[in-house]
Amino acid sequence: MPSPFPGMNPYLEAPGVWHKFHNHFCTRCLEALDPQVAPKYIVDVDENVYLHELPADQRRLAGRPDVFVSRRGIAAPAAPSAASLTAPMYAQIPSLAVDEERLPYLRILDRQSREVISVIELLSPSNKSTDRRQYVAKRQQYMDAGVALVEIDLLRAGARMPVDEPPVCDYCVMVFRPQESPRIGIWPINLRSPLPEIPVPLRAGEPDAKLALQPLLHLVYGTGGYERYIYENELEPPLAPQDLLWASEILAANTPR
Repeated sequence: MPSPFPGMNPYLEAPGVWHKFHNHFCTRCLEALDPQVAPKYIVDVDENVYLHELPADQRRLAGRPDVFVSRRGIAAPAAPSAASLTAPMYAQIPSLAVDEERLPYLRILDRQSREVISVIELLSPSNKSTDRRQYVAKRQQYMDAGVALVEIDLLRAGARMPVDEPPVCDYCVMVFRPQESPRIGIWPINLRSPLPEIPVPLRAGEPDAKLALQPLLHLVYGTGGYERYIYENELEPPLAPQDLLWASEILAANTPR
């Protein structure tokens, strides 16, 4: 089942949905790119790792056990048996003060040298807020190293990545080609418009690979079971009243009676 919206589905932007969509979308992009660039290039998945400091009331014990045993209560500490050796001192297990977020992104590598030729990033909410400075620094490193960058921003919340005169739009794709530096190509996208087909640059002088974003989104939506739960909550971020009415009419027309 394709998404009912002609372009980006705004319900996929919700915090409780986005992480799954991000992972799923990157996988489908890999599948679309690999046959286009083989055998000269390899499409690889890597991860950006971000550490977020947690407030005291959200901290948890370090580590995640593989097996959990449910109990109705917490038993009092048992007295050491005659066979037990008592430790000379005790300490509290430290709480985990940071939360680790792992976000996949794609790299296109030269098959022989493993040189990174291109990077495809699907921006996350943290890229545009808490981890913005870290992401922008990495973005600049790509450009300084002569790596082509495709940056897909399918989130209405948060400021666009830094460019002179950023476009006024709901979503955006930016494509950086080293040979065009310091210019960067921009694809502005509005809520009611289909997502475009975008280029994925390889080496200068070689034909681009391509990503048709709208069919990819429909594929992700249709295979991910999103229709079963994403419409249960309010839109986050909210839509303008006229866009909310438009979205409601689309959902009503596509809801089985």
